[in-house]
Amino acid sequence: MNSRSIPLVGIATLAAALTLSACGGQPAAPAPGASGASSSAAGGTVNSDGSSTVAPLAEAAASAFAGVEPGIRVTVATSGTGGGFKKFCAGETDISNASRPIKDEEKAACEAAGISFTEVVIANDGLSVVINPENTWAKCMTVAQLQKMWAPESEGKVMNWNQVDPSFPDEKLTLFGAGTDSGTFDYFTQAINGEEGASRTDYSPSEDDNITVQGVAGEKGAVGYFGLSYAEENADKLVAAQIDGGKGCVTASVETVQSGEYTPLSRPLFIYVANESYKKPAVKSFVDYFVANSDAVSKAAGFVPLTAEQQKTAADELASIK
Repeated sequence: MNSRSIPLVGIATLAAALTLSACGGQPAAPAPGASGASSSAAGGTVNSDGSSTVAPLAEAAASAFAGVEPGIRVTVATSGTGGGFKKFCAGETDISNASRPIKDEEKAACEAAGISFTEVVIANDGLSVVINPENTWAKCMTVAQLQKMWAPESEGKVMNWNQVDPSFPDEKLTLFGAGTDSGTFDYFTQAINGEEGASRTDYSPSEDDNITVQGVAGEKGAVGYFGLSYAEENADKLVAAQIDGGKGCVTASVETVQSGEYTPLSRPLFIYVANESYKKPAVKSFVDYFVANSDAVSKAAGFVPLTAEQQKTAADELASIK
């Protein structure tokens, strides 16, 4: 799981903007049944857990929502995507934040426990591969080169950049990445190595992206990966390499993530809502608010907003809950 933070000013500005919008009765692009403020949810609690990649989204939404429904307490915990699904399928949470789709075995656990749920795409994200500013040879990397770096069979063998590609210099290769409980780790390994969890283990894993920033910024031959927004926040310390997914070098950006050009390291982010929980006024009020204001929340939290088509799908998904 990745630790991110949102500037308090950003949260305060978002909360003020959305509260004013709610008071005017006109939140942007509301989902069916959604509104800036709910007349039926005077109080209650909403419990969420899961991906810390998604946590800043949920936290931003919860902070803004508190200005509309101060009587409702929304908690956002971060035990990782997999850890969140364990709690969700045990009936311990109302919402599971996830940086990947739910796995078949997790679906089975929910089904066995009688937990029915609805998947809602809430934002988009792109993973950035970051290098040290002094690295002049890897401004663009192919998926094959990344695989050479990170494949399980490279462990203990591919230790220098010239072993990744003969055109690269004889510079020590140092790797930083997400911890193995992270949805980001799952996504990166699936996208680059073709199998979720398939990765060399002789790298520096961390649950905190700041550790990766410090590591890559401190060593010329270092490379790491994490979410696009965090790379943008640290552009003064790191360089985000372009990725060639087979159609030329592409820079990670809002436009290339939404369009799908930035492949294979762009992805949707999700919230999973327990259908029984959604019947509770407090949970319904928060989830509807989150989806209705997903564009503003995504921008405030540094993620890529949904496309118009994705917004419609999210609204339709909520409307489908019986």
